Amino acid sequence: MSRHAAHQPHSHGHDHAACIADALTAAETHCSNTGAKLTPIRRRVLELIWQSHKPAGAYDLLAQLGGDGQKVAPPTVYRALDFLVEQGLVHRVESLNAFIGCTEPGHAVQQEIFICRQCGTATEINDPELGARIQQDARALGFQVERQAIEVVGICRDCRVL
Repeated sequence: MSRHAAHQPHSHGHDHAACIADALTAAETHCSNTGAKLTPIRRRVLELIWQSHKPAGAYDLLAQLGGDGQKVAPPTVYRALDFLVEQGLVHRVESLNAFIGCTEPGHAVQQEIFICRQCGTATEINDPELGARIQQDARALGFQVERQAIEVVGICRDCRVL
């Protein structure tokens, strides 16, 4: 089974600064390639989302932006989030009404998000075989998939060993 794991947030050797830098570079490249405009506020919202591997809510992001000394209204954050979702740079975690960074900017509509109920970390995995099976089932039903999110809640490897 071919799968792409997003990251190992707690794992030993995880360089979080490099993780953030890689995500921002990938976002800039994606936007440059697609002609989308990654404005400073959009970039900062994306950077704040990547500050932690835990889903971030819009009002958490607003508070962090305010902590930066920026005067930002809620609609500005929501517009930035809409842009980031539309560009495939972040995913909405429906069950938490929050957002996580996407490890493959602009990838297909499907993602599987594993959420640790103990530490709150969320990890994205893309399983093309699962996505293909869902598309096949959708075609059989005459259904057009626009977006797919599978959220799995449990306890991550690191919290299980604590």
